[in-house]
Amino acid sequence: MTSDRLAQYGWNESFAAAFAEHAADDRVPGRVVLEHTHIYRVGTADGELLARVSGRLRHRAESRPDFPAVGDWVVVEPVPDSDARIHAVLPRFSRFSRRAAGDTTEEQIVAANINIVFLVGGLDGDFNPRRIERYLVVAWESGATPVVVLNKADLVEDPARHVADVEAVAPGVRVHAVSAKQPETIEVLRQYVTSGRTAALLGSSGVGKSTIANRLVGHDLLRTQDVRITDSRGRHTSTSRQMVLLESGGILIDTPGMRELQLWETGEALA
Repeated sequence: MTSDRLAQYGWNESFAAAFAEHAADDRVPGRVVLEHTHIYRVGTADGELLARVSGRLRHRAESRPDFPAVGDWVVVEPVPDSDARIHAVLPRFSRFSRRAAGDTTEEQIVAANINIVFLVGGLDGDFNPRRIERYLVVAWESGATPVVVLNKADLVEDPARHVADVEAVAPGVRVHAVSAKQPETIEVLRQYVTSGRTAALLGSSGVGKSTIANRLVGHDLLRTQDVRITDSRGRHTSTSRQMVLLESGGILIDTPGMRELQLWETGEALA
């Protein structure tokens, strides 16, 4: 039962081997499903915990990337009647970064351990294959596998022509034309988000990322996934869940940072 729950979050042999170096009676593995002002919600085999970074991890951290981010697998110590403690972040196989607010040089990781990134563009007046090329740069550098999604296919007479245009600048990358207004066309994306695999969406504002996310999840993500957090000091805050388990067994990450991503190398805004 407990191993099945970890598998739902994407646990595999590679993470298990990395965790073995930290294993102790009071330590368990968990995945960060939400980050909010130094408080993390972590999914474990026994359910979700509120957690904070341990003093030792904070002291040893040399920069922001050493702290947990949504999607990270971490080593957690549950603490009765208090917030759990995060003692380590396990090695990441992919990560998306942006420049930290107010800092032109420091990297901030906004999501980690993503298998598939859907690069969403709109087949309307804003269609721009060169912009998709820039997203591809971000995707390849992250370590995730890109899949291009051309939304609003219902607005053009020949979506296949636009698919061919993108394939010309993205050799070897899968490209799909869909319409969020026609839910059956979104189904083709589910093949990439199978059990234990994590996906995220990148794209400019207005291309339909939220609608596609809602179709994949099966309900209105922004409206129904609010999470009420109460920390050990009795303080309350509401925020939206940033990692969602899909009925298909896959995982979808949707964070504010992913929606506002910039090219780490050039600083060019992508969202």
